[in-house]
Amino acid sequence: MNEIWLQINIRVPAAGIDLVCHELTELGSEGITVEERPLDTFIIPDPDADIPETLTIKAYFPPGIPKTGLAQQVFERLTWLAPLIPGLEPCLPEVCQVRAEDWAENWKQHFGILRIGSRLVIRPSWEEFTPGPMDAVLTLDPGMAFGTGSHATTRLCLEALAELYENPPGPQRVLDVGTGSGILAVAAAVLGAREVLGCDIDETACQVAVDNARQNGVEERIAVTLDPLESLDGSFEVVLANILAEENARLAPELIQRLAPGGVLILSGILQEKEQLVIDAFADRGLKGPDISRQDEWSCLCYLKEL
Repeated sequence: MNEIWLQINIRVPAAGIDLVCHELTELGSEGITVEERPLDTFIIPDPDADIPETLTIKAYFPPGIPKTGLAQQVFERLTWLAPLIPGLEPCLPEVCQVRAEDWAENWKQHFGILRIGSRLVIRPSWEEFTPGPMDAVLTLDPGMAFGTGSHATTRLCLEALAELYENPPGPQRVLDVGTGSGILAVAAAVLGAREVLGCDIDETACQVAVDNARQNGVEERIAVTLDPLESLDGSFEVVLANILAEENARLAPELIQRLAPGGVLILSGILQEKEQLVIDAFADRGLKGPDISRQDEWSCLCYLKEL
C-alpha cells in the first residue's frame, strides 16, 4: 500500500469536536483521530477522563484530492461553524502528505471487538473471533474501508437496529437513506434482513457500500442506488435515516410513505438542540413515539407507524 494520502491538523475546542468531525467526514475524510484518543462510531469516550479544553484533530483524506482546494474547503467549513462553537478560530490548515500504511496501521491500536446488544458483533478484520450460534458478525477495517469520524449518530442507529433483531428473524425489508459507507445496511443484512436497499447521492459512497457488503458476504441481499428517495418504490419494515436534522424534517413525508404499517422509523444525525425541529416535522403523521436515545450532543428518534 504505497498510496499517498493527505493529513490535516486542526486545533478545536472540545465542545466542537463532533461538529467539526462531521464536516470533515462530509468533505471526504476517511479517518479521524483526536490527539491520542480514538474518535469513532465504535468507541464510547470515557466520561471520567480528563479532556483538555482544546484538542488537535488529525484528519486523513484519500489520494486525488488537491491540497490547495482541500485546505480552502476546510477553512470555509470552519468559518461556517465558528458562530456555533465558542472559541473556534477558523484558519487555513496546513496539508501534508503521508503514506497510507503509516497511518492505517496506527488505527489498529484503537479498535477491538465490540458487541452491540446481544447479537451484533463488530470485528476489525485483523481480530480473531469465534462467534456464538446467535452472533451476527460485521467485519470492517476502521479508518479505511468504512470511513470514520465522530459518529455517535451511527452508534445510536446500530443500537436501535440491533434491538429489532434480538429475537430472530426480525424485520426482513430495510431501507437505509443516506447509506454512506453502508455500515447500517450491512448490519441489517448480517442481523437477518432479507432485502436491504441503501440510497445515497454520492457515487463514491455507493461504491464503498457495495464493497463493504461484498466483504461481509451479504452483497446478494443489499442493493445500493443513487436514485433519490422520492423515486424509490415499495414499503419497508424498517427505514433508517442517519442524516442531518434539517434533512430528516424535509424528507418526513417521503420517509413515512416508504414505511410499512407497523414498521419502525429510526432517525439520527440530529443535534440535541434540534430534536424539537424533527419532532414537529413528524407530528400528526400516524406515528407513535418518538423514543429518544442520546449520546454526546446527538439524538436518535425512533417511531412506530400505526397499523
